[in-house]
Amino acid sequence: MVIINNTPVGKTGYGLMGFTSRPHQTPDEQAFAAMKKAIEKGAICWNSGEFYGTPDPTLGVQLLHRYFKKHPEDASKVFLSIKGSVDAATLTPLGSPADVRKSIDNVLRILDGVKKIDIFECARVDPKTPIEETIGALAECVKEGKIGAIGLSEVSATTIRRAHAVHPIAAVEAEYSLWATDIRMNGVANVCTELNIPIVAYSPLGWGFLTGGIKSPDDLPENDFRRHFSKFQPDNFNVNIELVNKVEGLARKKGCTPAQLAVEWVRYQSGRYGMPDLLPIPGATSMGRVEENCQEVGLTEEEYLELEGIVGSTQVLGGRYFEAVESFLFG
Repeated sequence: MVIINNTPVGKTGYGLMGFTSRPHQTPDEQAFAAMKKAIEKGAICWNSGEFYGTPDPTLGVQLLHRYFKKHPEDASKVFLSIKGSVDAATLTPLGSPADVRKSIDNVLRILDGVKKIDIFECARVDPKTPIEETIGALAECVKEGKIGAIGLSEVSATTIRRAHAVHPIAAVEAEYSLWATDIRMNGVANVCTELNIPIVAYSPLGWGFLTGGIKSPDDLPENDFRRHFSKFQPDNFNVNIELVNKVEGLARKKGCTPAQLAVEWVRYQSGRYGMPDLLPIPGATSMGRVEENCQEVGLTEEEYLELEGIVGSTQVLGGRYFEAVESFLFG
């Protein structure tokens, strides 16, 4: 069980980006069914963003509004984390006090009272604004009751310390998966353990790569944003697929899917090996995928060590995003 801001949120969360970052919008009927299934399965920490979705940059929050307006009984069951304070057109972080307030007010306007913001986090650190000023503005919003708590996203260990000194940080969101283990080497996991801050691990399935369902860059839809990611470029892809092949082999032996094994690897480390509490938030667009991701298949110590051996011995090439936003990672 992971506790965020004194709220138990289970062992798995739910990333709503899966509905709002695909080339085609998932129909509400399908999306709502998957969201209902997530609650049923205990994946009640939902993560979305003000800027998710095309062509309307607030499509992710609008989806939440439509869902909770139709199912008001579910609002109190879900712990909602929202990322914002980003220029949707340029993906530039906006961390000034005025920009932070503008972003929060915009999200509240769209939600229109159907659901409160339990955690608000700036999606990236604004290099032009000291983190103390950003957190100070967010702390005022907590006092005013606009948001419940403050989170951080894609931040360095130093930034976490500086932010936490201004106001307690409820959670840190960071990419963490079998092919993205940076937080174990750059001090982020260590400082979160020290300060007792849980990590919300987004993309535990490696942007879908670790599901085993993508065997070639051509398997991605033509307008899929992942086509621009460094790890999915053909030369890198042909090397990175080896990690997937090894994970698939172990999954076959265990009798589970590669996706279940990848998520279980994150869960298994929660509170162990010097790691903080970890909450994986896989995204999905169907009830079946939600059920698959939430199914706990368990790991033995031997299986965990075998996966660690795969991570340690298999080369992974390429950055985590496309070049334009790489400079804003671990700000």
